[in-house]
Amino acid sequence: MRKQNFKIILSFLLIFVNTFIFSQKKFTIVLDAGHGGSDHGANRTYGDIGRVAEKDVTLAIVLKIGSMLEKNKDFKVIYTRKFDEYPSLSDRTNLANRSKADLFVSVHCNSSQRSGAYGTETYVQGPDQNDTNLEVAKRENDVIYLDEKDKQVFGSYDPSSPESLIALKLQQSKYLESSLLLGGLVEDNFVNKDKRFSRGVFQKNLHVLRMNAMPSVLIETGFINHPEESHYLASDKGQEEIAVSIYNAIIDYKKAIDRKSGGFTSTKKPEPEKPAEVPLKNDFRVLLMSSPTKYNDGDPALKGLNYILPIKENGQYKYYYGVTNMASVRDINIKTAKDAGFRNAFAVGFMPNQKLNSGYYTIEVFTGKDKLNGNSPILLTLKDVERTKENGIFYYTYGKVYTLEDAVKLQKDIEVKGIKNTIIQKVYK
Repeated sequence: MRKQNFKIILSFLLIFVNTFIFSQKKFTIVLDAGHGGSDHGANRTYGDIGRVAEKDVTLAIVLKIGSMLEKNKDFKVIYTRKFDEYPSLSDRTNLANRSKADLFVSVHCNSSQRSGAYGTETYVQGPDQNDTNLEVAKRENDVIYLDEKDKQVFGSYDPSSPESLIALKLQQSKYLESSLLLGGLVEDNFVNKDKRFSRGVFQKNLHVLRMNAMPSVLIETGFINHPEESHYLASDKGQEEIAVSIYNAIIDYKKAIDRKSGGFTSTKKPEPEKPAEVPLKNDFRVLLMSSPTKYNDGDPALKGLNYILPIKENGQYKYYYGVTNMASVRDINIKTAKDAGFRNAFAVGFMPNQKLNSGYYTIEVFTGKDKLNGNSPILLTLKDVERTKENGIFYYTYGKVYTLEDAVKLQKDIEVKGIKNTIIQKVYK
């Protein structure tokens, strides 16, 4: 009897352990091979290798990426297509959203009216940064007219209207940083590992990315109209190298995200422990830019980045991104800032709880050409607000503290009281 009871208990334990292990959240990635079916995408015919069609190249690369990822138990791989068919743009984005994917990677090939154009590009969803690369946006977006469902979903969207632009910024802002991180890792691998030419990471209004509720990138793996690059894209060697570079970027991306957010529970055996990273003595913030202009959260000048701390000093607003005392995270933050467009961004060290010997911090709560009246919510809420006037502008400041940490705390206390868009100001005696 005891032996039978032991077997029953053991069976329940095994069921419990297996259920626990396999219920752990896997990192779900949707791989999208661009075009397909009747939509050939970019294509050219060459005498020695015949026709090179984008739909065939992208499918070959995606299947290679997926095959590598499927060997890693931490990943769940979903394909928008695994053979020569055409899923609509709506089908692709709906699949990703229904699957609650953590990442969407769309693989494409480029083409241009300029025969000399070559190199790789990666796009993340966002308002167009400039008028370049319009060929890409037009070509990738025009496929909505191949499918009736896409016409209904995307056809009424007017990218030139202010309402659409605002909605686009709001929808994509929380995914932009992560998308830029992956885009930068992909392009770095193309350059450093495959020795190819990278044209960069760009924001572009692309319909296949616009409705995705997760970080998303569209990778242009090369130009089909460029003879040399087209031969590389059509070769098994070229497709393998591209797939490995994208795969490694996805692995590095997941490691970076895990480090920032706590990550996903791994079901594989733990690797031998590496020496723990030692925290640095200083906190590091990434200086994006200095400007005489004050920008509020969400302003296009901040290029979709969050966690920005503006500090006013000597009449200039300095915009700092992120804060960490770990070297690896500091380097990730620098890369994210540069990929967002702040090419001259660099890390600045701040000694924790260091007092200003020659000055103090205060909170700038309002600036304007007119004085605040006595019924102003700011003056009614905060006592002992100081007012100064310089060059016809009134400045209202509140409080006096001697460390940056105390200034940040004071600023948050003010925000809780309903006073927004304040600025920490460094004042020298």
